[in-house]
Amino acid sequence: MINIIPKPAFCAPMEGVFTLNTSTAIVTNADTRAAGLQLAQMLAPATGWWLPQRASIPASANGIVLKHDLRLAEFGKEAYRLVVTPDQVMLQAGAPAGFFYAMQSLRQLLPVQIFRQAPVTGMEWNIPCVEIIDHPRFGWRGSMVDVCRHFMPKEFIKKYLDLLALHKMNSFHWHLTDDQGWRIEIKKYPRLTEVGAWRKQTQVGPLDRSWQPTGFDGVRHGGFYTQADVREIVAYAAERHINVIPEIEMPGHSTAAIAAYPELGNTGQPVEVSTHWGIKYDIYNANESTILFMQDVLSEMLELFPSPFIHIGGDEVPKMQWQESAAAQERMKALGLADEEELQSYFIRRMDTFLTARGRRLIGWDEILEGGLAQNATVMAWRGEKGGIQAANAGHDVVMAPNQYTYLDYYQSEDTAGEPLAIGGFLPLSQVYAYEPIPAGLDPQAVHHVLGAQCQLWTEYIPNPKQLEYMAFPRLAALSEVTWTPAQDKDYPDFLERLKSHLKRLDIMDVNYRPIDKP
Repeated sequence: MINIIPKPAFCAPMEGVFTLNTSTAIVTNADTRAAGLQLAQMLAPATGWWLPQRASIPASANGIVLKHDLRLAEFGKEAYRLVVTPDQVMLQAGAPAGFFYAMQSLRQLLPVQIFRQAPVTGMEWNIPCVEIIDHPRFGWRGSMVDVCRHFMPKEFIKKYLDLLALHKMNSFHWHLTDDQGWRIEIKKYPRLTEVGAWRKQTQVGPLDRSWQPTGFDGVRHGGFYTQADVREIVAYAAERHINVIPEIEMPGHSTAAIAAYPELGNTGQPVEVSTHWGIKYDIYNANESTILFMQDVLSEMLELFPSPFIHIGGDEVPKMQWQESAAAQERMKALGLADEEELQSYFIRRMDTFLTARGRRLIGWDEILEGGLAQNATVMAWRGEKGGIQAANAGHDVVMAPNQYTYLDYYQSEDTAGEPLAIGGFLPLSQVYAYEPIPAGLDPQAVHHVLGAQCQLWTEYIPNPKQLEYMAFPRLAALSEVTWTPAQDKDYPDFLERLKSHLKRLDIMDVNYRPIDKP
């Protein structure tokens, strides 16, 4: 059985095997030499062999041939063809990303021990003969990780990027600012991390019936990524053909920033970085000085992140402070705005204009639809599919992220007593796999506006990397197939069978996944 996840678009097993050995050569030319080096690096740790690159296969050797084929480019830059015969492995692609995904499939054809990071003795490195022609269904295949509620170290972010790459996912949405922490160094405004990156304690346990915390741990929590850290992670992702989309929340979820710079708020009163979860009333004011402050922040972000998309949040913005603020009401009057929803839309439009002028695209959660959508904005639909349908039908690009299918911080079992404490909800593996990113109510003429889908890992109740892995896997593997594999070829029983071998790979990679046989 060909145990590749996500399932290729076309896969035809054939008789025989190709055996990787010490005389195997990687055949490249000027166009494919970089990809050949990457393949050698992938295979060397477990085999103990550094396979040489050659211009042709010596008579006494078998070979892995990397061949540039522009015909595959018509299926997109991530398309590839992989053919394994007893004498040769052929990898064909029209672009570097295609070769990279061909290598991911090749690794999954080898024994699972290929994922070891030290030589494995006594192994026969056999690859089953097969022809695979493959390309993704969607161009946006991603995962969001919230590092604000609980900070995740740089080393883990790199490991997570490796796992995304293994699953042929190409978008890492990095949620960097929120009420409970500001996680990225901004040189112009150092107090954002000096103050905003740290909270005095953290809520533990669920909220009570009146939505109040039931307890705190009494332990200072925080951390942030320096700009050097960010450059390192962005480069690491780029080597794996992953785009890093940063998220800077505005105008809500901004308590940590207001704690650092109280003038950004509406009351003029000092606040603390939030220690508990939920929607906070402290939001940015809509003064020109605050808009310029946030544009200064975005300017530094643009130097760090080459991503075409910059996420500005825009979700869960309570408007009470604006309603009670004389300055906000005067601002609305001066701008001719009807209500506070239009004031939020104005705030977002200013960011949209700013980013568009610099060749970038604004993306935000579906609340940015309220009060009127900015001209060039892309919508990330999380409150079901309605916002995505509305935006796409209006001619805007959308990324589908509905909570009932993609929120991996939800429980994986209805028997919650046997699971780590989670924020709530119930999202089993089967439900993730069943997700269809093209909503039934979408105008057929607007289907092309659905860029893809992604899963979300909000970390209120995910305090460390091991628990994040437990919540992410194997559900992320299911979503990878949702976003890569043709819809008509999805088959849940077949996926579960392939997953058995895949989990052995995750074992070797020290991933703390939830067992599939756990009720």
